[in-house]
Amino acid sequence: MRFREFLADRLGMIVLQLFCAILAALFLLATGTQPGVIMILLLFLFFIFGVAQGAAFFRGRARLRELEAVMNGLDQKYLFTECVPAPKGLYERRLFELVRRAGRDMAGVVSDAEAAQREYREYVERWVHEIKAPITAAGLICRKLEGDTRRRLDYELGQVEAHVERALFYARAESPERDCVIRQVNLGKAVTRAIESHRTLLIMGGVRLETEGLDRMIYTDEKWAAFILGQLLQNAVRYRGEAPVITISARSDKAQVQLTVRDNGIGIPAHELSRVFDRGFTGSNGRNREGSTGMGLYLCKKLAGFLDLGLSLTSEEGKGTTVLLTFPAKGNLTKM
Repeated sequence: MRFREFLADRLGMIVLQLFCAILAALFLLATGTQPGVIMILLLFLFFIFGVAQGAAFFRGRARLRELEAVMNGLDQKYLFTECVPAPKGLYERRLFELVRRAGRDMAGVVSDAEAAQREYREYVERWVHEIKAPITAAGLICRKLEGDTRRRLDYELGQVEAHVERALFYARAESPERDCVIRQVNLGKAVTRAIESHRTLLIMGGVRLETEGLDRMIYTDEKWAAFILGQLLQNAVRYRGEAPVITISARSDKAQVQLTVRDNGIGIPAHELSRVFDRGFTGSNGRNREGSTGMGLYLCKKLAGFLDLGLSLTSEEGKGTTVLLTFPAKGNLTKM
């Protein structure tokens, strides 16, 4: 709090007190009091008034700094009213009581909202596990078919399963610590898992897949890493160009492993690159092609943040897109 702000806040009271002092001086002058005496009285009153205002300013500033220090020292800011020093004065005590009541009411509302969200998330997880059974059964039935019909049904079932899997990971992303287990895994195994999950999609898209240098050990959750890679493969197939090729390669960089997923697809316009990880952003390519939800890269970024993975994307319109995943060394993990 600055002195100028303090004066502006008390301007009405200051003007009233000055007005009263002038009226008192005029009254004394009208009753025959000598001007010199009146001047001395006014100077004395102004001195007392100034000291009182200065003391109030320094006292108020010290109190605000004390409260700000308490607030800044809290990790959970909503506990502020429970941790502040004892209120000073009747007004501050009543004000803190009102704030505490509002805080408790807000905590109750937040608790109810969190419980409802938790129940919905658990329902989605159960639904996903239940829906996988008929999808698997439909896949087995498809094996009895022949030719193009089988391939098309396999493709559509793969799309359904991909959407279901995305819904599951979206629900789990709110509390990833319940499902995520970071351990040492083989990068090639995680990549193979992602490829196998999207084999029909890759075949139907006519994609040629090239891999290089994947026999490396990394520290991550294999299932989550495979999901992220699967989303990248889906995007590469959806936005493919002619004679599509996806290259997946890895190299070691000091104590880290960098995985590159590169395609020769239609690419992303330069002005949209800064928004590709935004929730629900589909871009001009997504609007021109059916099936885009704008959730794939958003989920990749969110899950990568929890796994301590570096995730960056570069693209040139008409030439393709490159995604770089950087897996941390064990010593650099913060969520082991």
